[in-house]
Amino acid sequence: MFLILRRVFLLKLTMLVCLFTLAGLSYTAQAETKQVSSLDIALNVYKDPNCGCCNDWIDHANERGFKVKSHNSNRMHELKMAKGIKAEYQSCHTAISADGYVFEGHVPARYVQQFLSAPPANAIGLSVPAMPMGSPGMEYQNRFDPYKVLLLMKDGSSQVYASITNLEGSVK
Repeated sequence: MFLILRRVFLLKLTMLVCLFTLAGLSYTAQAETKQVSSLDIALNVYKDPNCGCCNDWIDHANERGFKVKSHNSNRMHELKMAKGIKAEYQSCHTAISADGYVFEGHVPARYVQQFLSAPPANAIGLSVPAMPMGSPGMEYQNRFDPYKVLLLMKDGSSQVYASITNLEGSVK
């Protein structure tokens, strides 16, 4: 009888140890999700030397605490292709993070920060193709065209990361 009670006790004890171990692993995994402050974000932005909207996007990022270094380039297409940004995802400027992630075009700063806090597996970055009216750097009066922020994947595909439906959500 004693052996049976001892085995039941040991079984319950083992189950408790496993539960606490799993809970500890879960807590550790949550603690390791990095929270990226805008003050921690350094971007190298490559742009055409004559582009004014690129400078406005850089101002948008700087105003939100990013550390942006601007580089003028006459070889933008080659840079974009080397970084895996297909033609249909391209815009006027390309920002590259310290970790090598790309942010193509007029991506709102809050999505850059959100992406860098938890980069999705197999992603190379985000893109706002073309130059939508009302996107950061493309503000003009109160005009706004809804647009999508795309998640760019290593295999060349994309998916919608965010849908921007109003001016306030765009330049927040």
